[in-house]
Amino acid sequence: MSTKEATMFDQILGLPAHPLIIHFAVVLTPLLAVVAVAYALLPRVRTYVAWAVVLLALAAPVAVFAAKESGESLKQARFGTAEGEMAARISAHESFATPLLTSALGLGAAALLLVYATHPARDSVGRDRFGRPVTMVLAVLTVALAAVCAYYVFQSGDSGARAVWS
Repeated sequence: MSTKEATMFDQILGLPAHPLIIHFAVVLTPLLAVVAVAYALLPRVRTYVAWAVVLLALAAPVAVFAAKESGESLKQARFGTAEGEMAARISAHESFATPLLTSALGLGAAALLLVYATHPARDSVGRDRFGRPVTMVLAVLTVALAAVCAYYVFQSGDSGARAVWS
């Protein structure tokens, strides 16, 4: 990581960026999971929440990426020489970053595909674009990835809180 990139994720108005940025990831990712599951399992609410699914599917992975990068910057700037129990807690917290980012990206992609598959085309009469079996697979995949995302967001947040407050 270059110095310019490190400073971009290092501070916001003189404060460490990571504790500020993580709040976006901690709010947007579970919100995406809940809204995507509602969209997948409750066809009657799809018209009302499609816009939220699309916006959250784009915003949540970006927030997780920013949280991951700012965490790496914070570790490098302030905890690069940490040892012992503190280093172990930071390492445990850091171990959830990539799986969370990967699952958030997967959930975002699956949710966007599900919205595309089920959103009515102008010339269609209530039919799914790819057919019912594909829509069902996308719905199951969306629900599964939402559960994975929820798990990793909880583990990441819990291990981060333990690293700071224990």
